[in-house]
Amino acid sequence: MNVNFRKQMLFLFASGLFIIQNIHAQKSLYVDGRPSATLRMPCTDAGIVLRYGDGKDSCDTYGAREAIVNKEGDTYYLFYDGAGKTGWLACLAESKDLKTWVKKGAILSLGDSTKNDSKSASSPWVIKENGEWHMFYIGTPHTSPAPNRIPMFPYLTMKAVSKSLEGPWIKQYDITPFAVKENTFYTVTSSAGFIVKQGDEYMQFFSAATEDDSLGTRRTLGIARTKDLNAAWTIDKDPIFPLSEQVENSSLYFEEASNTWFLFTDHIGINKKKEEYTDAIWVYWTKDLNKWDTKHKAIVLDKSNCIWGKGAIGMPSVIKVGDKLAMLYDAPKGNSTRHMERNIGLAWIDLPVKIPE
Repeated sequence: MNVNFRKQMLFLFASGLFIIQNIHAQKSLYVDGRPSATLRMPCTDAGIVLRYGDGKDSCDTYGAREAIVNKEGDTYYLFYDGAGKTGWLACLAESKDLKTWVKKGAILSLGDSTKNDSKSASSPWVIKENGEWHMFYIGTPHTSPAPNRIPMFPYLTMKAVSKSLEGPWIKQYDITPFAVKENTFYTVTSSAGFIVKQGDEYMQFFSAATEDDSLGTRRTLGIARTKDLNAAWTIDKDPIFPLSEQVENSSLYFEEASNTWFLFTDHIGINKKKEEYTDAIWVYWTKDLNKWDTKHKAIVLDKSNCIWGKGAIGMPSVIKVGDKLAMLYDAPKGNSTRHMERNIGLAWIDLPVKIPE
């Protein structure tokens, strides 16, 4: 064989192999080409720990979702969205072990017809300052028809305060933490998220979304900042991830062993019928809260390792428990991707949390 010809063939073969590998690396799992995650973080699912349907005054008769866990003393306080007879409201359950919960009922009520939370008051994130709890929750004046009453855009951040996680919670309608805004990445959603205090500044990792006639709804996370929890927050000009990432809701954990922040978030997938739903919990990591890289991400929980939910997997909330990190989430049973009839599940991640490879 001619030496030059052989070299040419080897070059073409190597070039073709590189192209094939590059295409494989870039291939999306989704019909619209939205980014995928290929790495995985080890996570062990423990199944359902709170079932919908028996909350006080029918507060969760149609579903329980959007679990947000806090701890004070030896008690865990779980805020969750109860789909009840009047709409979706923030409900409370308490536990000593994260497995057995005592439901306390709704902790927020609907506002009157003039208020932005007239149809839903849900998903409360809280932080304590000077003996007082500050709550940032989602309100909306729009929902789907009864009985489901699924919250619809806009999703707005509203505020309340209390001396105790159990309440009573006093709404502060005169305070608007931040609002949706035209020509931004948060035109239809600027809803509350996990809050971190850095020095004298609070950083809130809020959910943001915008709609486009050709691209549909796109979602990401942004950072809002304030030094006064009873004042307006300033939103960073750019989100922490591109809108193409299609993520919403966040819960952060700082791993001292590696000086790394891990952000657990809900990913929005799309099926062959082009129906969107929360298909997995992803995690991103960084050593700088102000700088995030979309290459640093992994799947934590999806249908492959959730033992009871094989369709939609909803919002994560994490908290350290001994030598493990507990993660609460929601899902409907089986292959369902519906918003309704969801339960709250529990999963475990070993500590220290390690960066997936």
